[in-house]
Amino acid sequence: MRFPRSGLRIGSRWGSRGLHWRAGAPRMWPKLPNAHFTAGAIIAGSLAFAAIAGEKDFIRLDTAQQGREITVDELQKHNNEEDGVWVCINGLVYDLTDFLPMHPGGAKIILHYAGKNASTIFNKFHAKDVFTKFLDPEKCLGPLVGDLEPAEDITASEEDEEREQLRGQLPKLSKVFNISDFEYLSKRILTPHAWAYYSSAADDEITLRENHYAFSRIFFNPKVLTDVSDVDISTEFLGVKSSAPFYCSAAAQARMGNEDGELSIARGCGNEGIIQMISSTASYSLGEIVEAARKNQPQWFQLYVNEDRDISYNTIKQCEKLGLKAIFVTVDTAMLGRREKDLKFRLFDDEDEVSSTESHADDPLMNFKDVRLTWEDIDKFKSMTKLPIVIKGVQRVQDVLLAIDHGVDAVVLSNHGGRQLDFSRAPVEVLADVMPVLKEKKLEEKIEVYIDGGIRRGTDVLKALCLGAKGVGLGRPFLYANSTYGEQGVTRAIQLLKRELLLDMKLLGVSKLSDLTPELLDLRSLHNRTAPPDMLYNAGYEPLAPPKFLNET
Repeated sequence: MRFPRSGLRIGSRWGSRGLHWRAGAPRMWPKLPNAHFTAGAIIAGSLAFAAIAGEKDFIRLDTAQQGREITVDELQKHNNEEDGVWVCINGLVYDLTDFLPMHPGGAKIILHYAGKNASTIFNKFHAKDVFTKFLDPEKCLGPLVGDLEPAEDITASEEDEEREQLRGQLPKLSKVFNISDFEYLSKRILTPHAWAYYSSAADDEITLRENHYAFSRIFFNPKVLTDVSDVDISTEFLGVKSSAPFYCSAAAQARMGNEDGELSIARGCGNEGIIQMISSTASYSLGEIVEAARKNQPQWFQLYVNEDRDISYNTIKQCEKLGLKAIFVTVDTAMLGRREKDLKFRLFDDEDEVSSTESHADDPLMNFKDVRLTWEDIDKFKSMTKLPIVIKGVQRVQDVLLAIDHGVDAVVLSNHGGRQLDFSRAPVEVLADVMPVLKEKKLEEKIEVYIDGGIRRGTDVLKALCLGAKGVGLGRPFLYANSTYGEQGVTRAIQLLKRELLLDMKLLGVSKLSDLTPELLDLRSLHNRTAPPDMLYNAGYEPLAPPKFLNET
């Protein structure tokens, strides 16, 4: 369940009404095609609570049928921990008492909605299969009987309407000339909560900025007098064709910025033949996102490993059944980095309360974390599926070599967009160290190497490819494009990058990706870092003052 403690995660106004059940109303429990799992056990043949004809604003939840009819009076009596915490969502009543301590958004927001109809806020953020991941089936108590208006969405603000009006004043897509334009526009129309979640990074955000700035320290050595009349930017990733050497990397909760969320990202990628990596914490279910894609459109899945390994194993099996093409296991998040911009928007913070776990207690990803994740788990994943296994979040040469030893199909050099350990090196700098070692050991054909983080231009993509990367991923840029213009924005972002790539390759003097080599780069400044300004420190620093003349005050 995802009621962000930080209140984050607002980008569209759903205005969900929920379901109001009356005695004698028809009850329909249609079977869903996919099996779901919870707490390590598969819930085969899950059932969904169907909508009353005409209802459009509710999510059909993948929850097994349980129990008996619950009256409004009975629901309202269970509004505290002593009597039990019951919540109505889209016509079904759930017992969330035992879920309070594990809720990633904190217990207080659930307690706020105890004994109430929480459909509006739930539908604003959550995928329909969220409860099958975190709740035992018996916690679904049964359908609510009687009228109960949805409780007010406490994450909404008066400024939401103003931002929606500003959204209506967005410039024409033809006036968006580069990827950074989407970021600027998103900052204007997203709520502060949503913007903080999308844009924030760990601590002083040094790594966030370094990821991008590192590209600016690499220059080109372009060739001349070469035939560049026919340039080809198509490639293959893990044996799957792609129209360009970049992909849409996984990013959580796309529905904060656009109500179609990952669905419109899937469609935009499909329009341009780009691979979409689907997040474990997407705001739509995996099945829905796959269904939104074109037939045979390649998609990958990004896996956060749950401490209950059966959940992860069953997720991989589900990916196989749905036809996904690879599993990207995130390995850099044993704990979550401290993202202070995001923390400042938490809901229900006690003024004097300081929690030692606050850095990782307000993000849904903590439900997928396990500090015990090791290479043995990667070996297990490899043994149980024929899908390519990729590890995402590698940050040093030695771990790339270990990945090869363990038969991993690819690695993504990544520091999680600067959201984890601040002062982690930029992936493009790590790439410059990795590839010479692989070539020296004649291992470059043993594994595919990708990078993500800080990429905003076609020249950034080319620099990574020249250094030996198979391809690059972009996460935030597609969130911003989707938040502003939806499917069309994602399509436009891909087209802009493709156009830049085609032009830049011609100016560089190459016509195909295999021509991109380190000799085309000047790397002398890459490792000569200039410390970025410490904004937080500088804001409180008072410079030393020179002596004053007698007539000065």
